Amino acid sequence: MTDTRRAPGGTGHLGDRTVARIGFGAMQLVERLDGRPPVAEDIALTVLKDAAGHGVDHIDTAEFYGEGTANQRIRAALYPYAESLALVTKVGAERAGKTLVAAQRPEQLRAQVEANLTTLGTDHLAAVNLRRADAPPGIVGEGDQRVDLDAQLAELIALRDEGKIGGIGLSAVTAAQLRRALPAGIVGVQNLYSLVDRTAEEVLDVCREHGIAWVPFFPLGSSHPQFPKVTDHPAVIAAADRLGATPAQVGLAWLLAHYDNTLLIPGTADPAHLAQNVAAGEVRLDAEALAALDAAAG
Repeated sequence: MTDTRRAPGGTGHLGDRTVARIGFGAMQLVERLDGRPPVAEDIALTVLKDAAGHGVDHIDTAEFYGEGTANQRIRAALYPYAESLALVTKVGAERAGKTLVAAQRPEQLRAQVEANLTTLGTDHLAAVNLRRADAPPGIVGEGDQRVDLDAQLAELIALRDEGKIGGIGLSAVTAAQLRRALPAGIVGVQNLYSLVDRTAEEVLDVCREHGIAWVPFFPLGSSHPQFPKVTDHPAVIAAADRLGATPAQVGLAWLLAHYDNTLLIPGTADPAHLAQNVAAGEVRLDAEALAALDAAAG
């Protein structure tokens, strides 16, 4: 059970689990989006232990992050796991050398779940997110990788019935796909979304309607040039200056204010940056800031 006295950002719900609204995304512990060298293991372990010390109890990972390296580092830093720790993984892709490719077939999804369990050293995952591969950005499935959503959900439901996963989530989906999947008992949705890119607002509306956790990835934009950076937006910079916060904290605080079951998983390989992200849960946006940010171009 999450200790609500120290939960960063307060608490939200991932299915039947109560978790801190600010969690941690493990991808940057092994994969740099900006071309910098990989993160040293000792730094990665320090960041993970610091996250737990800050009250983070929701870690998002995937076996294909560094070909299992992210999961290995999570295990090295945090095993044996606290009962309150929600380990959440993503399936639907795998590594082919240095290239990420679609792995959408039901038997591939099962194999990925089993690989996550093995590498993390656990017999249960709090939730598993199915990363669809229907359209850019990112991987797109072709040929036998164009798989019916219902067949994928059936395999994940079987894994849930076996006790290997607790909840089923979706990633990179449309509002129509989410509605179609609702009978499976969806606990969370991960889509590209930030203050400056709100193209997935319709999907978020479905989450609001059904009380589903909303877990935006690239919540501050990213280092990829095609994605605008939240921290560069004038309204964000102005609000940060006036409130005595960083632009990144303002961008994260806006997401928390935008929907009360938003769960954030910002990633970093810098302990100081981690502390700033966690502290975003203490930033309170006043009416003036919210109005300016809500009106910011998306």
